[in-house]
Amino acid sequence: MTTNERRQEYRTLFKQNVKNRLLVDKAVRIIVFACVIIAIIPLGSILVEVFKNGISAISYEFLTATPGSIGSGKGGIGPAIQGTLIIIGLSSLIGVPIGVMSGIYLSEYGDNKLARFIRFFNDVFMEFPSIVLGIFAFLVIVLILGHFSVWAGAFALSLIMFPIVARTTEESLKMVPITYREAGIALGLKKWVITFRIVISAAKSGMITGILLSVSRIGGETAPLIMTILGSSQFFSSMDVPMDALPLRIWRLSLLPYDSAQLQGWGSALVLIIIILGINLGVRYYFANKTGNGIMGRLIKQGVSNKK
Repeated sequence: MTTNERRQEYRTLFKQNVKNRLLVDKAVRIIVFACVIIAIIPLGSILVEVFKNGISAISYEFLTATPGSIGSGKGGIGPAIQGTLIIIGLSSLIGVPIGVMSGIYLSEYGDNKLARFIRFFNDVFMEFPSIVLGIFAFLVIVLILGHFSVWAGAFALSLIMFPIVARTTEESLKMVPITYREAGIALGLKKWVITFRIVISAAKSGMITGILLSVSRIGGETAPLIMTILGSSQFFSSMDVPMDALPLRIWRLSLLPYDSAQLQGWGSALVLIIIILGINLGVRYYFANKTGNGIMGRLIKQGVSNKK
């Protein structure tokens, strides 16, 4: 076989290979796009249904007033909105720091038996049904104190939060290139300085995503709140008394046979979606211009100051 014939054969094989690769690439693109559409359709239908049925219930009185008498169609969900914001904030204050510190330990110092045990325990804990965590909070806090309280609800929801935050934090830190750590070591920085000033800055976007996922998860939890804060028709007055929340209010309204109660339930669901969406957009907007900016510059400045 001459050289020209071999070249022609190679060109033919190359064209066939490229053609097959393009066909596979196109098929995979179509499959991925179809999966995205299949996932969006039910989500979009839920949002449209909630908006269509709940928008007519939204008013100033509905958002600020206390619940009226059963079946009257009067009153609002002011205490529930206030309680949801309080319980999400307090749960985040408890669960987020624990989850972040656990994820940092597992990622940066986790090459030992203790870390493997913690990682296994964390993965199992993520699969616990929320009602089980609510019962646990009821046993260790409500029964001991003798009354329902906001602390019990925050404790139960923080148990749901921290495994999610820990797992996403660990995976986000592992995705930071090893060269960032090596550059810090070359400048004589201590390991904890590299971790908190360099690695976390680079992984901030993924960590924020994990925190927001955990907030979205606890924002709609009902079962733990039934066992811990019970519910109330009054605005927040103390940490040691029952308190209302939107998931509890939606659940109770859905059990009533009155059309006005059903309308208020749809309106409450719409308000809850708006609150969760607002938290996500607000946090992402706040950190939009801070994620990953100037990492190497901060590393060099820290190294120079450390040498001084």
